[in-house]
Amino acid sequence: MPSKPHTLSALGLISRLSRAPEEHKGHAGKVILVGGSAGMAGALLLAGNACLHLGAGWTILEMLDPASAHADHEQPELMIRLANTDPKQSLKQSLPDVLAIGPGLGTSHFATQWLKACLESEKIPLVIDADALNLIADSSELLNALQLRNQHYPGQTVLTPHPGEAARLLGQLISDIQTDRVSAVKKLVSLTQSIVILKGQHTLIAAPDRDILQCEQGNPGMGTGGMGDVLTGSISAITAQGVRHHLNLWEASCVAVQLHASAADSLMQKGTGPIGLTPSETIIEMRTLLNNLL
Repeated sequence: MPSKPHTLSALGLISRLSRAPEEHKGHAGKVILVGGSAGMAGALLLAGNACLHLGAGWTILEMLDPASAHADHEQPELMIRLANTDPKQSLKQSLPDVLAIGPGLGTSHFATQWLKACLESEKIPLVIDADALNLIADSSELLNALQLRNQHYPGQTVLTPHPGEAARLLGQLISDIQTDRVSAVKKLVSLTQSIVILKGQHTLIAAPDRDILQCEQGNPGMGTGGMGDVLTGSISAITAQGVRHHLNLWEASCVAVQLHASAADSLMQKGTGPIGLTPSETIIEMRTLLNNLL
């Protein structure tokens, strides 16, 4: 990978998601998102809402918190269920097209069981975010499982760390990450052999044997809780559609990053933000931009 990143320019790929008249939900893919431990259900709901509004055919939430594992009356389209105590069997029965784990996951033993099952899943794209990254950072066993998955299924796993999670994965200080973000993303790719999205100002996207790309869009209004969950859901939705519309995980990740940042910029230009810009508003603006680009 070269030292200087190239500018991310991925929105032209959205035209591949255009749907023929006879298409049905099966053509848009089934996504399972895992997370939502006690007190953090909102993170998984945000990821689920992004996934739903960005076009996934099915959006299923495996909610770890029993108190939150019920239908959302404001968004009844989300299929919310209590996370199964046998994650491997649950995934085997559900047959998802895309898996995502991390939003509101927590670091419990149950969370670790689900992460292990996701890392052992075969062939399908996997998005790893938030506490799932922290669990990997703290466990050589989980890191080895991630590396092994990428050996067997290269290009099928994306990590979405913010600088704090990146620092934890690399055993560095956050200031080290921010001082040389290009070096940090290279190290993350080398360590994990994954596609890596290093979030922050001018988000970087890198992967083995690919050029580093830098997103020029985005603004400080995105620095609020829940924006990363929205990105996770967006990557998942676009990847799920890409299974049958010829977008791989790398391309879908690039589209999602740029669409996410562009939506935040669009809202700011309309007078919404940067202060008080919310992830929920960004989801709706992303949907508008996506459909305008088809």
